[in-house]
Amino acid sequence: MVLAVEQAGSLLNQLEWYHEFTPVSIYIETGFFSCPPPAADNDSPYRNQTGYLKKGDMRIMGRKIVVLDTTLRDGEQVPGAKLNLQEKLRIAQQLKTLKVDIIEAGFPISSQGDFEAVRRIAKEVVDGPVITALARAVKADIDAVYESVKEAQKPLIHIVLGVSDSHIQAKLRKSKEAIMQMGVDAVKYAKTLLPEVQYSTEDATRADFEYLWQTIEAAVKAGATIINVPDTVGYAVPEEFGELIRKLNYRLKNTNDKVLLSVHCHNDTGLATANTLAAVKNGADKVECTLNGIGERAGNAALEEVVVGIRLRADYYGAYTNIATREIKATSTLVSNLMGLEVQVNKAVTGDNAFAHSSGIHQDGLLKDRGTYEILRPEDVGVENMELILTARSGRHAFKSAIAPFLHGQPSEADFEQLFARFLELADMKKEIYNHDLYHIAEAYYAAREDNPYAGAESLYELQTLQVVSNDIFPSASVKIRCGNQIFKDSAVGDGPIDALYKAINQVVKLDVQLLEYKISSISKGNEALGRVHLKISHNGVIHSGKAVDTDIIKASAEAYLSALNQVLLESWKAERSAVQ
Repeated sequence: MVLAVEQAGSLLNQLEWYHEFTPVSIYIETGFFSCPPPAADNDSPYRNQTGYLKKGDMRIMGRKIVVLDTTLRDGEQVPGAKLNLQEKLRIAQQLKTLKVDIIEAGFPISSQGDFEAVRRIAKEVVDGPVITALARAVKADIDAVYESVKEAQKPLIHIVLGVSDSHIQAKLRKSKEAIMQMGVDAVKYAKTLLPEVQYSTEDATRADFEYLWQTIEAAVKAGATIINVPDTVGYAVPEEFGELIRKLNYRLKNTNDKVLLSVHCHNDTGLATANTLAAVKNGADKVECTLNGIGERAGNAALEEVVVGIRLRADYYGAYTNIATREIKATSTLVSNLMGLEVQVNKAVTGDNAFAHSSGIHQDGLLKDRGTYEILRPEDVGVENMELILTARSGRHAFKSAIAPFLHGQPSEADFEQLFARFLELADMKKEIYNHDLYHIAEAYYAAREDNPYAGAESLYELQTLQVVSNDIFPSASVKIRCGNQIFKDSAVGDGPIDALYKAINQVVKLDVQLLEYKISSISKGNEALGRVHLKISHNGVIHSGKAVDTDIIKASAEAYLSALNQVLLESWKAERSAVQ
């Protein structure tokens, strides 16, 4: 049974996403060629043009989009983002877990270190992705790629050569005919080494169309199995790029329908993801991306944005990827930490604020139905949950929902207004309100009552003061912490000032936790700039986050850590109360 994209889309919209995929019995006919059910044998390590999108009990076939991740090649071209061998191996193994189809592991001819990193990845990242590396259209480069990837279970040689007048005249300084022949010779030589060869037409979006096609046709006849069309300088716009890919796809599939058409888009004008998705809509079989959109200059198409875009609008694109989307956040965080490149807070999918809501109107809608302002479920991309940020702009509904766990019974309308007034007063001073703040608002509310449920109850921990000494011998920290009517003091040494500080706090609080993530960022400028600390800890397998803002980043670090520890205590008290009830 074959469904038109529009018919399939209508059906898809009525069904709910599942994370597990199963074999298909229905497929979508889309673009210039239909996608028949998978053949019994498949002679290519990456070529799987057919697949399935499962929704409920219905299964709808769509084109599989091959995903090449170039974080370790194009992504590493970011100034200051150089990785060592072990870091590259860690990222490559995580990319395998993410289930990317192809890993572009480096540029082997550039240095012995890069060559060795590609070789180790090819040898050690097994039972998963194709491993490739980049070569210019010269024998020495191709030999370097071959020698570095030949031990891979599924190796691929990737060759790149310019096709625009700018590249041919200013950079390569040869005739168009000579450049085309140079590419053909490079592909033919690479085919003597490996069966799978990708040919990239650098700066394709600024090239003469007929010359671009002649180059592609010649490369295919020479043996290229993938043709990649890069928007090297971010020149394209989605409508124009989509039309380019449509025309190329039509000609390519009529020349050799086994050759994959690929795109590689740069983000100089912020359109890399849009251009990539336009290409998918118009027949592209493969996309090249990086985690967090990192790369040369303004970066590349962000893998997480492209993959989620295809998944969210599978009805529109008639396609799917094999990416394990629940691994997106973990992979993004690993790349960010190892490369030292902080992810923009409002970055789509992986930014800290991607699933955070502070507007009262939005919070009210989300509490009534998450679908009102959330088209993606955070857990689908590996984020624990959506986050309602309590600020002075939060409305009564959001505050009422947030403080409910700390209240014993339903307060009267007058009492609630008193609580809300105290919340707004504190929010104007603190900018953001956290769970321990809500606890203290509730505690103060009950303090004057005879039936005070907080009397004699457990209390949260509050920082009174601290002292940190940083040196090369014994970094140390001392803390003074209040818990109810008790004051605790303790000191510790550590591997650094923050490590010492957290050890001292642990000796007071005595909770078995593991620090998973720790980030500092500046949220203002000047000598009195505010620093924000955001961290995550794990306790009994449950992740808790803590945030704090202060001009003193050491103090903010302590406050954020205590906030997360207090979250653990609050959750345990809630569980105890539920068990009693």
